[in-house]
Amino acid sequence: MVHKGGRPNILLITCDQWRGDSLSAVGHPVVRTPNADALAAEGVLFRRHYAGAAPCSPARACLYTGLHQANNRVCRNGTPMDNRHDNIARAARHVGYDPTLFGYTDVSPDPRGRAPGDPFLRTYEGVLPGFTTRQLLPEHQKAWLSWLAARGVDSSAGFPDIHRPADRDAPEVSNAVPVYSKDETPAAFLAGEFLRWLGEQDAGEPWFAHVSFLSPHPPFIVPAPFNTLYDPAEGPAYQRAASLQDEAASHPFLAYHLAHHQKKSSFVPGASGKVGDWSEEEFRTIRALYYGMISEVDSQLGRIWQGIKAAGAWDDTVVILTSDHAEMMGDHFMLGKGGWFDGSYHIPLIIRDPRRNRSAGTAVDRFSEAVDIMPTLLDLIGAPAQPHLDGRSLGPFLDGETPASWRDAAHWAYDFRSVAEGATEAHFGLGSRALNLAVIRTEKVKYVHFAGGLPPLLYDLANDPGETRNLAEDPAWLPVRLEFAERLLALRAEQLDQSLALSELTERGAVGHFARLP
Repeated sequence: MVHKGGRPNILLITCDQWRGDSLSAVGHPVVRTPNADALAAEGVLFRRHYAGAAPCSPARACLYTGLHQANNRVCRNGTPMDNRHDNIARAARHVGYDPTLFGYTDVSPDPRGRAPGDPFLRTYEGVLPGFTTRQLLPEHQKAWLSWLAARGVDSSAGFPDIHRPADRDAPEVSNAVPVYSKDETPAAFLAGEFLRWLGEQDAGEPWFAHVSFLSPHPPFIVPAPFNTLYDPAEGPAYQRAASLQDEAASHPFLAYHLAHHQKKSSFVPGASGKVGDWSEEEFRTIRALYYGMISEVDSQLGRIWQGIKAAGAWDDTVVILTSDHAEMMGDHFMLGKGGWFDGSYHIPLIIRDPRRNRSAGTAVDRFSEAVDIMPTLLDLIGAPAQPHLDGRSLGPFLDGETPASWRDAAHWAYDFRSVAEGATEAHFGLGSRALNLAVIRTEKVKYVHFAGGLPPLLYDLANDPGETRNLAEDPAWLPVRLEFAERLLALRAEQLDQSLALSELTERGAVGHFARLP
């Protein structure tokens, strides 16, 4: 099939909270992901790909805009995204695509152009401007629940209780199954909606779809056979301090986070208490379920691959598979995301471009970041480059080349302000503007800098990959600490907002690059 203008189809898939080490293609000792692996065999696997922020809204803001948090300023779930920013959907629309969403984007709309009573301002789960919404599936999952009911499944429990075991006498942590089957998961529903839409597309007309799966995000439960696919006794050793108390004592932020934000009910509906109270056996049972959820969503990826092939569109479709952020999954006695550990930020990235066969099956060990997705998409769809972005196109890697002066480190940020309630501000005695951290991570060293006077962190990753020994106060490491603090400062200076700074008004008019308002 030859598309108008020679443009390919674009399929961007995000699987929420998927760890970058949890694919068989990267050598995980337990997890099996045959369909993601099959995509990697036809594309390029980026082994060192990192989210730009956490949790969902900040992470996705980096992915969707190509700007680091320092520039997009989406700090928390619920922080509005400034409407002046371009994004992947708007950019695709500019060159003739109709970007279509299946799932969610978690983008809070800019309130400045809306009436105070606008219902859009009562949720952080808004839609990225530029997308046509075919099937919205936010956290309440009502569309999926009604679909279950139409299939004869009792979905009256609603969210999140629909994700509790069908056997209500099951232990708090177990591999008991929910009321829905493997063919009735939210991922199965969303994959089916995408495939139904795919069958409606006009021949020769390129399409752009974003399928945003919730899995393997909690609640941690999965139907058979995925609930018993992995043995809890198997899997790598946890990266953590000797005890929960030692972990909490290692930094003021961890003491606060472990005490106030690690609630069992956030991960297992109906559970009470703190995550750190779970036993080693319970942590391992949850991890086996998480692995099963990865395999379940991987099975839906295979269904999508087959559907595109059956439609005769596989050779015309660029596929990008990634996540918004990752999942601690027991490391440092935590679940979820946040802070600075690799477990929260190292995510998968596979890009398959059928026009670039020479790179098929290769892997890249250079650092890539979520902010690279926007400029890469611009490159892939033939849209004009935007030099003010913080990311860079990964296109050269897809051609089997390494770009000149490529980064030797990954960078991310985490903001832990609590604007609406002020709980974090009260705990630390700091204003909202001071409650954030920035990370620079090379192959051998990680440095974490806090605003507000909280102590920095420095890890020797070559000898301490689990990030358990802070060397920031070690006199022998002070030169390294200074070097990395200066590198972080230089990065911040380089990546100040460039929307207008790359242009200048002259007698000839505006010269240079400036980002036009959407």
